[in-house]
Amino acid sequence: MDWNKVLKLAKEGTPPPAKKISKPDEDWRAQLTEEQYRVTRKSGTERPFTGEHCSSYENGDYACVCCKTPLFSSKIKFDSQSGWPSFTQPISDNAIKYHVDYSFGMERVETVCNCCDAHLGHVFPDGPPPTGLRYCINSAALELIKS
Repeated sequence: MDWNKVLKLAKEGTPPPAKKISKPDEDWRAQLTEEQYRVTRKSGTERPFTGEHCSSYENGDYACVCCKTPLFSSKIKFDSQSGWPSFTQPISDNAIKYHVDYSFGMERVETVCNCCDAHLGHVFPDGPPPTGLRYCINSAALELIKS
């Protein structure tokens, strides 16, 4: 995965997942905490340096808090000093769906879970080698499945 591929997927679409999960809004509200719901279902952003996964480096896979789909491995997590958990690549090429995001007067690439459309965060082309990518993800959107 590299920035050119991310931009292509944002414009042309990510291949569909093996399973797609859809629930009524009231079911998401019942399943998630208020913060998880605000971030994942309403495209919110948690305050920097406040999320439980920001400075945690336990071994395992980070899954979508909504549908439990594995998204990122702890092996590629790094400290970007941005205040949010950061990763260099997703666990698989079709785990993440990408959208060009023009909110707040900026042009960014939003990341969402490809299985349930939960807002995760954004990806930027300022990460470390080998991908040069920084997936900046809200802790509230993630659940660590320890290995």
